[in-house]
Amino acid sequence: MINNFNGGNDVGYFVNAEPGVKLYAEDLNPKGGKTIVFLHGWPLSHKQFEYQFKVLPRMGYRCIGIDWRGFGQSDKPFDGYHYNRLADDIHAVIRSLRLDRFILVGHSTGGAIAIRYMSRYSGEGVSKLVLIDAAAPIGFTAETADRLLKEAAHDRPKMMRGITETFFFQYITEPFSDWFFRLGLEAAGWSTEAVINLLRDENLYADLSKISAPTLIVHGIHDKVIPFSQAQQLNQNIRNSQLIPFHYSGHGLFWEERDRFNRILSQFIDLPRRSGIQSQENGAGSRNDWELV
Repeated sequence: MINNFNGGNDVGYFVNAEPGVKLYAEDLNPKGGKTIVFLHGWPLSHKQFEYQFKVLPRMGYRCIGIDWRGFGQSDKPFDGYHYNRLADDIHAVIRSLRLDRFILVGHSTGGAIAIRYMSRYSGEGVSKLVLIDAAAPIGFTAETADRLLKEAAHDRPKMMRGITETFFFQYITEPFSDWFFRLGLEAAGWSTEAVINLLRDENLYADLSKISAPTLIVHGIHDKVIPFSQAQQLNQNIRNSQLIPFHYSGHGLFWEERDRFNRILSQFIDLPRRSGIQSQENGAGSRNDWELV
């Protein structure tokens, strides 16, 4: 069931993920051409993609941002914070909106959820996959998770300030920092902590070989949250994938190098699957049947 939140060309939906739990989805340019579905990172919301949402719809793309359960404008139940349930939630939205042949884009933990969706649902409806600084195949070490859990339990706003300071490689202004900080506080405290546990306790090694869609992997080489070496692991284990490093970014390349990211994303979306084009963006070789110029 879909509840229309507002009218006009851009639409907000509340979608039933399961009895008693509704997820929020923002649909920009719903009459556009190719559809891109965005999954945000922890502990943010679809609003983190502001610098994509104000550009890509004007280029003719339909952009849909989904808030996971517990985050942003979605309902905030006390349970359901594991990869299978989060992938099921995304599937519920995709089914409700009757999406097909869409590009699935996931940042950080959103990338991990996208990977589980591809594995659990055999990539249903997905034509191409984009992983941005993905928290995969593992998320947090036990040491990092335990530290964040302790901070979240005692002073969650302070923890979020620390996340903001670690997130970016490039300089951010104080107003931008405040905006980003507030995005993290839109989440519930219990969902914030539950996903820390998820990132510590679950891994996605077995999922990677089940992905067959063309996959673009982009990652900031200065990422202090999820090291660049994990992107290299993904590239090695996801067939038909290409890794493009972002040399001036940390964990937030969607903002730090937004013009380049938007350009590369558009090129990837519009690239024929079997192009035979040689890559100049990627320094390393890949085993895929497509490559970006």
